[in-house]
Amino acid sequence: MDQRTYNQFCATARTLDIVGERWTLLLIRELLTGPKRFGDLQNSLRGLGTGLLSARLKHLEREGLAQKVTLPPPARTPAYALTEAGEELEPAVLALARWGLKWAMGERREDETFHVGWTVLGLRSLFVPEAAVGLRATYEFRVGDEVFHADVDDGTIATLHGPAQRPDVVIEADEGLFADIASGRTDLAAGLNDGSAVASGAPDLLRRLGDLFVRPPAQDRPGSPAAHSKAVSRP
Repeated sequence: MDQRTYNQFCATARTLDIVGERWTLLLIRELLTGPKRFGDLQNSLRGLGTGLLSARLKHLEREGLAQKVTLPPPARTPAYALTEAGEELEPAVLALARWGLKWAMGERREDETFHVGWTVLGLRSLFVPEAAVGLRATYEFRVGDEVFHADVDDGTIATLHGPAQRPDVVIEADEGLFADIASGRTDLAAGLNDGSAVASGAPDLLRRLGDLFVRPPAQDRPGSPAAHSKAVSRP
């Protein structure tokens, strides 16, 4: 199958020629948090069939954005990882996530899936470097069956799947709370207050979470269905 192209000598158009097809950027989103096996990608991208997933991965390999790797022991299984070129798409993906939190999220639809593992990258999009200057701390999150952590180091952040070696703060919650946080209906502080989340560790570091990770206030796009619905519902 021939690859579709905009046929424009423009950096934006050339980039969209490579990553603009449906599912491609979501595959990059998944691989930005580390190598993934084929089955891992299937589980995270419900609705993406096996054949199309294979085709998209081959496309990313052909374009030099992803490559096959072997996971280290004890797994020792084949997986896919981003190349340097693929990893450099992270700022663009995070910018899209921040835009989406402000302009596109709203309430969760009935047919929409939610995967707590997406929070691993989401934390990077919410991170405020200025609030972390001089801070070194590790936050571990245990949400349902998922465990991930964030290492904050003097204005920088690394978020990874799996438990931390020596977490300073551990937060436990259920998946529903994090889905509500993603929709903007609540926040972690409210979850800690009402008991839907519990935390242990250094109290001073726990208090800083609200400054380290800030969700942009949601806005309605003029003329969007959400804006129209609110306008109709006003007395």
